[in-house]
Amino acid sequence: MLTIGVLALQGSIREHFFCLSKLKGVQAIEVKDQETLKAIHGLIIPGGESTTMGKLLRDFNLFEPLKNRILEGLPIWGTCAGLILLARNIVGESTVHLGVLEASVKRNAYGSQLDSFIAEKNIEEVSSSPLNLVFIRAPWIQEVSDKVKILATHEEKIIAVRQNNILATSFHPELTNDLSFHTYFYGMCK
Repeated sequence: MLTIGVLALQGSIREHFFCLSKLKGVQAIEVKDQETLKAIHGLIIPGGESTTMGKLLRDFNLFEPLKNRILEGLPIWGTCAGLILLARNIVGESTVHLGVLEASVKRNAYGSQLDSFIAEKNIEEVSSSPLNLVFIRAPWIQEVSDKVKILATHEEKIIAVRQNNILATSFHPELTNDLSFHTYFYGMCK
């Protein structure tokens, strides 16, 4: 049984929990402290508000332990705000959070909450069927280093990447009925 954590400080925690609960061989736990961080085989950083989540990581004394676990190889998946937390650079800002993903990210690149949309995409590495991708105040990835594999683009903008043990998406797979991305991440954790 693999234990996959969901960073439970803020954001779409329940939605990821629900998806993980449908996967055989997975026990989902909330990660709010260093003890639970030590007990997991993988971690999802959900969508939410990246500035708030970055502050809470520090307030809960999780920032350095989490960064160290990622650098040691802990599989991690950041969705939307989670992507922003992982990125090495946020376009137009001096703030960087974990900085472990060799990518530059543009916050709210697709616009405000009113500009949210769903796109259908084929992402061969993740699923043989087209996937519905939900974008809510979504970032996009402006550029990546040669260590980062681009998994998907939308309108010539990068929306999903993988760098070794790091998976990042600018959209919210947890808001659909499709478990392909959660299954893919489970495979990374095995």
